[in-house]
Order: sequence, then C-alpha cells, then structure tokens
Amino acid sequence: MIQKTYKTHMTYKTHQAVSLLLALLAIFLTGCNRQQMNIQGISSLHELEGRMLYLRIYKDGDLATIDSSRIIHGKFQFTGPQRDTCLMANLFIGDESLMPVVIDGSPLRIILSENERKVEGSALNDTLFAFIRRKTALDRQLAELPRRESRMILEGMDHDEILMQLNQEAAQLGAQEDNLVMGFIKANMDNVLGPGVFMIVTSSLPYPMLNPRIEELITFASPAFLNDPYVQEYIRMARENEEAMHQE
Repeated sequence: MIQKTYKTHMTYKTHQAVSLLLALLAIFLTGCNRQQMNIQGISSLHELEGRMLYLRIYKDGDLATIDSSRIIHGKFQFTGPQRDTCLMANLFIGDESLMPVVIDGSPLRIILSENERKVEGSALNDTLFAFIRRKTALDRQLAELPRRESRMILEGMDHDEILMQLNQEAAQLGAQEDNLVMGFIKANMDNVLGPGVFMIVTSSLPYPMLNPRIEELITFASPAFLNDPYVQEYIRMARENEEAMHQE
C-alpha cells in the first residue's frame, strides 16, 4: 500500500515536471518569436507584381536592408530576425521609399493599394498612419491651389485678387501642416515615432539645416530624442553647414 502510494506520488511529480517544462518551452518559444518579424503583406498594385520589396533602417549614417521579399500573387512577407525591440523602418522598392513601418514585435499587416498604403496590427502604426492621413489631406489641399487658380482665371476673376486669396490660403495650410508635424514630433519624442517622422521630414530638405522650428524642437527635445543616431547626425551636419556658410 505504501509502495503504491509512493508510486502514485512520484507520477504526480513527474506530471508536474513535464507541465513545468512545457510551460518554460512555450515561454522560450514565445520569446524567440518576439525576436522574429511577423509581417504579412498584400498588394493590389499590378505593376508591383514580381518586384522585390526591402525593409530598411537607418544605421551608421546610411540605410541598411534588414529583410527583403518578392511580391508573388499579390502577397509578400518579412520574417527575418528583429534586431531591436522597437524600430522605425521604411519599405522600399528599389531606391523608392513606399512607406514607413514601425516594427515592435507585433504581427503586422501591410496593405498596398491604389487608394491607400498602411500598416495594421499595432498602436504605434495606428498613431503613425493617422498622422500621415492628416498630413496627406493638407498636402492635397496645397496641391489643389494651382488648379483652383486656373479655374478662377477662366471664370474672369482679377488675377491680383486670385493671388492674394490663394497666397493667404497657402500660408494658412502651410502653418497647419507645420504645426501638425512639429506637434506630432514633440508628442512622440520618447518613442520611435518622433525621431522617425523627423527623419522623414528632414530627408526632403536639400541639405541638413537648422530653421527656427527645428531650433525650437532641439531646445525643448527630450534626451531620448537627442540621443537618436539620425537626430544626432542631422544636428551635427546642420551645424557644420551653418559654420561653412558663415565662413564664406
């Protein structure tokens, strides 16, 4: 009887040990998955079929490819190792940047279509693409101004009045866009979105420069923002450019 009880007790302990081992294995595998990207994508753009897409990040003063995927039957995926817990990448086709992607360990879904380009699956991407939609709406209003000018001329309006009206609207839209961008960067200085959007915005400039808004941003920037490699490099090069111009 004692022997039977002892055997039953040992069997129970064995089950406990196996259960614990399986639980630890599950945790280990989950941890490994967090280090692997899980990004699925769909494309309805026929001109991209068969083309290679590249995920690139800013590293050591340049863009480095961290993974690539070919679009086959409108689908693609990135499953390479994730080097950091959270990073801002850009999706490229050749040398053309299609869109930013926040890689934060969450399973993501990239959608490429005629009407939209977006990333689903994480709060940071939701925040980023809500910002992009607002900025795109302002960009479209600005792009519409020359067409409105042509229509107003055809309608017989005085050209000086047209220019006065449209210049005022352009100034208002420009100020709205400037406030939107700077406000977004300030609100997201301590996560990847602030430096990431700063990189997107400043990369469109002809060369690194320090205008009043960027100077203001730097003055009130958080340590996390100022320690970002791209931000550090941009500020350094912008100040060198300023010194070179003053010496001319």
